[in-house]
Amino acid sequence: MNSKVFMVLRILLGLFVLVFGLNKFMHFIPFGEMPEQAGAYFAALSSAKVMTLVGIIEIVAGLALIVNKFGALLSLILMSISVNAVLFHLTLDPANSAGAIVLLVLNIIALIGYKDKYKELLS
Repeated sequence: MNSKVFMVLRILLGLFVLVFGLNKFMHFIPFGEMPEQAGAYFAALSSAKVMTLVGIIEIVAGLALIVNKFGALLSLILMSISVNAVLFHLTLDPANSAGAIVLLVLNIIALIGYKDKYKELLS
């Protein structure tokens, strides 16, 4: 992959997760209406402080991707959040799944861009 294209996509992913991570603490992006099951599940995750942990991971991953420090490691960690976001939205809130799908696609592109860093891990 072209290094300039990868850099732009890496920074875009970093900004994306940084904004949504900060939103978990500052609440500057309003939530729309969620189906009842999705709201109940999200409320349970929030009350158990899981969303706080997800927000912290997103902020750290976003900063790491933007400054290109430990990006390969945090892209791997971020993949679990990306997959869970897509599964949450596709099963409980399909009308709002576009953002989660974009997150997953950008995360997969980041993993592909960092593939040389994973060679030893996968051998």
